[in-house]
Amino acid sequence: MTWLERAWHDVREAPAVGFGHGALMAAFGLLVMMVGRDRFWLMAGSLSGFLLVAPILATGLYAVSRALERGESADWSTVLAVWRSLDRRLVTFGLLLAAAGTCWVMTSAALITLLSSQPVLTPIDFLRHVVANRESWLFEIWLGLGSLLAAPVFASSVIAIPMLVDRPIGVGDAVLASWRTVLENPVPMGVWAVLVMGFTLLGLASLMFGLVFVMPMLGHASWHAYRDLLPPEPAGVAR
Repeated sequence: MTWLERAWHDVREAPAVGFGHGALMAAFGLLVMMVGRDRFWLMAGSLSGFLLVAPILATGLYAVSRALERGESADWSTVLAVWRSLDRRLVTFGLLLAAAGTCWVMTSAALITLLSSQPVLTPIDFLRHVVANRESWLFEIWLGLGSLLAAPVFASSVIAIPMLVDRPIGVGDAVLASWRTVLENPVPMGVWAVLVMGFTLLGLASLMFGLVFVMPMLGHASWHAYRDLLPPEPAGVAR
């Protein structure tokens, strides 16, 4: 909750950047809904896979939180500076997350289309034939496989991406540091994972409009999680 409180402070300091990121995420989610409105077997995987790539999309918010932490001005130029750098480490991480998201979308679509007793074309079909179908274990299998993919992605990225923005460290070392942090702090990181999932689902359930507020809060809060769990390097260490 302290991370969320600090995040709200950052949102108030740079509201245009925060809500702008949220609006872009909401627009992307609406685009997914429009493309898959008659193919919910595809949309279900796409929207849940949305969670896997969100951390890299919040890179600009991490840079804003870092600037505010240093007492510097923070606006869209701060965000653009990060993206214009075309940091190979962030590009590599983004491609890996995109690959994980694509893998889940394909797996989800295959499960629903092959194992569902009826075609799943609308959200009602998904609720009726997948979630509420007690004659099969399709929903449980779908959730189980999604969790198996989401858990390692969360452990790999929750600290790694802010760390890559903040320090000159390799992708592999950042991922190892992220895993080590999660394993050393299982309870708070488990609670944080549940909060991230819960708030994101609320954003999705509100026809994406809730993401306008959820995205900046979770993005800035993730920076403060990183800062609490991995304090700044000692003075004199080259960046």
